Amino acid sequence: MLIFGHPWIESPRFVKVFSLEDIARTRPEDVLLLEPLSVSIELAKHCRKNDLIFAVTTGSIKEAIFANAVGAAYAICQHELAIVLQKVAEEYLFDMKILVLVESERGIETMARFGIDGVIFSEAIVQA
Repeated sequence: MLIFGHPWIESPRFVKVFSLEDIARTRPEDVLLLEPLSVSIELAKHCRKNDLIFAVTTGSIKEAIFANAVGAAYAICQHELAIVLQKVAEEYLFDMKILVLVESERGIETMARFGIDGVIFSEAIVQA
């Protein structure tokens, strides 16, 4: 299981970006966090073209399928969606990993029981 933002585990920052200027201000090791593709498709294309690692927030299976297709490394979603989406990701052999935003360590156990790829604590997410 992937764990981002826990104080015991070193992990990259997930930096919310909304423009090319925001991307230019990030560090090479950062994961760029995009809004849903409906509003960030051009940024996703830029990331893919420039081999930048990026994550996309997703609110549906369809959004996650598109995120995987455009090269997102991670889809961040609510736990209810993640339970369904993890099965879809395994069936279609997604390259992208499914992450759930959790507020406490209890979330790690809960998501592990459902076989979710990973969790992300809010401490891992910063503004550009």
